[in-house]
Amino acid sequence: MKLRSLLFVPGDRPDRMEKALHSGADALILDLEDAVASEAKPEARKAVAAFLEANASAALWVRINPLDGGEAEKDLDAILPGRPDGIVLPKAEGGTSVAELARRLLERGNASAQILAIATETPAAMFQLGSYGGQNHLAGLTWGAEDLPAAIGAATSREEDGRYTPPYELARSLCLFGAAAAGVAPIETVYPAFRDLEGLAAYAARARRDGFSGMMAIHPAQVPVINDAFTPSDAEIAHARAVVAAFEANPGAGALSLDGRMIDWPHLVQARRTLAAAG
Repeated sequence: MKLRSLLFVPGDRPDRMEKALHSGADALILDLEDAVASEAKPEARKAVAAFLEANASAALWVRINPLDGGEAEKDLDAILPGRPDGIVLPKAEGGTSVAELARRLLERGNASAQILAIATETPAAMFQLGSYGGQNHLAGLTWGAEDLPAAIGAATSREEDGRYTPPYELARSLCLFGAAAAGVAPIETVYPAFRDLEGLAAYAARARRDGFSGMMAIHPAQVPVINDAFTPSDAEIAHARAVVAAFEANPGAGALSLDGRMIDWPHLVQARRTLAAAG
């Protein structure tokens, strides 16, 4: 499943869900957590369940409420008959959280939904980012820059110029490495200034440069920018093909020269990853 762009849509706004289907996002995240007020959650569950039933061919994920409260049970009971492609798990605290969600899915007869864990939203979660390996239902890890500072009493997670402060750069980095260690997709967090598409383009380019394979969006206008950032260019594809061809022509070589530069096994790994991202 390609996950370059994942667009959040409030679960209590069926009109926005319909519009989001035409956004070009690789997947929609129908949100039953932060985007929905407590008193609106029952109606939101009904709306999300109906949307899932009516759009079985679309790539639809649902962000449920945290597992440690009763709302998550109500969420799963309401939405699983609609067979969502995946569940976004907030406030995840390591592989045990994913295993518990997988258990609840199986308990309800669902063995197919994938899980995307938001892995940095509590202080305890920071110490579990190396524990996600071996979770069969896990498709990816992502992180957040809002809940964690609130949890520890920080004034903000960002410098005045928008860059993350060191504690949250650490959270981002550990999420990236935790995903790589678990062999799942690392997904960059949202860019909240949804009107700043130029800033978004730079942010998404840095994310891809650093190793993230996709990014979450909060507005349909962000989707084309994100898709472009995480789609290899023609030049990148041509270079990747040349690297693969060079090693195929010299199967016993450990290092080769290509276009005046030395290439070795890490370059081959990256080339294959580029071609996989290009489809």
